[in-house]
Amino acid sequence: MKKNLLVCLLLFCSFGLGMAVTKMMQPSSSETATLKRVTGIGGIFFKCKDPLKLKEWYKAHLGLNTDQYGTNFEWRQAGDSTKKGFTQWSAFKETTKYFLPSTREFMINYRVADISSLYTALKNEGVTICDSIDSYEYGKFLHILDNEGNKIELWEPNDEEYDKMGVKINGGRTKGNEQQHLDSKPRKKNPEPH
Repeated sequence: MKKNLLVCLLLFCSFGLGMAVTKMMQPSSSETATLKRVTGIGGIFFKCKDPLKLKEWYKAHLGLNTDQYGTNFEWRQAGDSTKKGFTQWSAFKETTKYFLPSTREFMINYRVADISSLYTALKNEGVTICDSIDSYEYGKFLHILDNEGNKIELWEPNDEEYDKMGVKINGGRTKGNEQQHLDSKPRKKNPEPH
């Protein structure tokens, strides 16, 4: 009886110790709760055979106000309706290298709140990170791969600067019409016009 009680006590203590160590190794719930990850869709990019014809089709049939880069949808942020937000829609040539190392036909750009902290968290979680954080007046960018090899562009936007750049370029949108982060100041991996 004493032997069974001792074994049960040891098992209980081992389980408790294991739970305590596991809890210490994980970030606290307040740490994970305060790190905002994705806050919205920043853009949808996809490959096609003839970007010019496709953009014309979308312009004629769905009313997208397209330019050489696609269109940019303007919207109001839920937390503060006085602040604008933007989502880019772009058709790329099917031969684009901008999506590499992914071989997929699309790439989604997600808006994030704190790209530096997110970079650290993703690195610690073993996520494949394709490059370093690129910073521009209109925001910061980082590329990662998901577990199926889809390339994802993360964008911490500076919406005020992004909006100013759009006004300087041509002022129109589908409630937007320009792709500032692709057609203004060069980036390390600046894609070709599509």
